[in-house]
Amino acid sequence: MTEYDYSDEDDYEGHELPRELTFMPLSDPDMTAFELEAIASVLHSARLSNGPVAEEFETAFAAYLGRRYAVAVPSGTIGLLMTLAGYKIGPGDEVIASSYSFRDTAQAISCIGATPVFADIDYWAGTLIASKVEEKITPLTRAIVACNNNGHPADWASLREVADKHGLILIEDSTEAIGSKYKDALVGTFGDVSIFDFSQPSPLNCGEGGMIVTDNVELAMALRRRRSHRLSERASVAVTADPAFQAEMSDISAALGLAQLQRLEEILEKRRTVEHLYTKHVQSFEGIKDPYIAPDVTECHWFLYVVHLGTRFSRSSRDAIVDDLAVELVEAVGYCNPLHLQRYYVDAGYRRGKLPVTEKVADRAVALPFHCHLTDDQIEFIVATMKDASVNVGAGAAIY
Repeated sequence: MTEYDYSDEDDYEGHELPRELTFMPLSDPDMTAFELEAIASVLHSARLSNGPVAEEFETAFAAYLGRRYAVAVPSGTIGLLMTLAGYKIGPGDEVIASSYSFRDTAQAISCIGATPVFADIDYWAGTLIASKVEEKITPLTRAIVACNNNGHPADWASLREVADKHGLILIEDSTEAIGSKYKDALVGTFGDVSIFDFSQPSPLNCGEGGMIVTDNVELAMALRRRRSHRLSERASVAVTADPAFQAEMSDISAALGLAQLQRLEEILEKRRTVEHLYTKHVQSFEGIKDPYIAPDVTECHWFLYVVHLGTRFSRSSRDAIVDDLAVELVEAVGYCNPLHLQRYYVDAGYRRGKLPVTEKVADRAVALPFHCHLTDDQIEFIVATMKDASVNVGAGAAIY
C-alpha cells in the first residue's frame, strides 16, 4: 500500500484525516498466514503448474455450490470464452448480454466470433430484465448471459422461464458475485453453466483465476478438452478434435484460492461489517439511500460499494466527484463505462440512447472502496468527502 505523509495539516483542507489513514484503495485482499502457508507448501513441492492442488480446488468449489463439475481457468473472461466454445457458439450466432458491467467478461462473446446483443437493465438492481431480454430474441439467438451485477443476484426465475420457453442456453455470469443468495440458493447454481472470477476486487482472491461450474457432464468434458491437453498427450500432433486454449490455473493460484475458499464465510462476514458501517454513515445525510436489494434476494454480498447519484448529476459531475475523492487519496471509479458505448460496439452500430436505463445508471454510479481493512473512521471520511464533493459540483444534496 502506498504511504503518504500528512504531517503538515496546513496542507490539508476538509475533514480531519485520521492519522492512521493514507491512501484508501478500491480493494485490498484479505490475506492471512493461512494463505501464505498454503502457497509456501506448493512452492516447496515438485509441481507449480496445473496439478493436484488445482484439482482439489475444483472439487472443493463444486462442493461449495453443490454442483457436479468445476473447471479452473485463468480468468472469468477465459471461462466465458471456453463456455461458448464448449457449446459451439460462434460466427453467425447471437448471445444476449448486459452492457452494464464493471468487468469486460461479455467481450468474450465477440472474441469467439458471435454477435453480442445488449438488453437493458433494472434501474435499481442493475441486472437484466427478462422481458427486455425476450424482446431481443431472434432465430439467431443461442444463449443468454446474465450477470449478478456487483454481487446482486439477477431475477433468475424469470430468466429461466424465458430461456426454457425459447430453448436457449442460460449462462450465469457470477464474476462479480460470490456468496450472495437468490431465494435461499447460492449464486452460481442458476445457470446451465456459471462462471466466477477470482481477481480483485473479488472477496475470494487468488491473484488471477476463475472457475466454470455446471451439472452437464458433456459440457464439463468439452471444457476440459478445450482447456488443455494432458501431459501424456502433448507429444501427439493432433490430440483431439478441438484445439486446446492451454488455459490452466497454476497450483500456486489454486492453493491461494483453496485457502480463501476455506475462509470465505469469515471474509464475507468482515465485508458485511464494512457494509453496515457504510450504511450508517450514508444514512446520516439527507437524501442518501443505501444500495437496493430486491425482495427475492435472500443475501447480498457486494463486489464494491456502489452509490447512485440523482438525476441532477451529469456524467461529468460524477467524474468530478471521483477526481475530488482522488485528491483526498480515496480511490473511486465510475461504475461503469457501458460496453455498448465502447469503440468496438459503436463500430457495430450501437449508439447512446439504445439502452436508456443502462446509460442513466452508469452515468451516475460511483464505486467506493470496499474491503475488510476499512475502519469506521475511514468510511466516515469517504462518505463525508463524497458529500462535500457533490456540493462542490453544484448539485446540492447527494444521491437518489
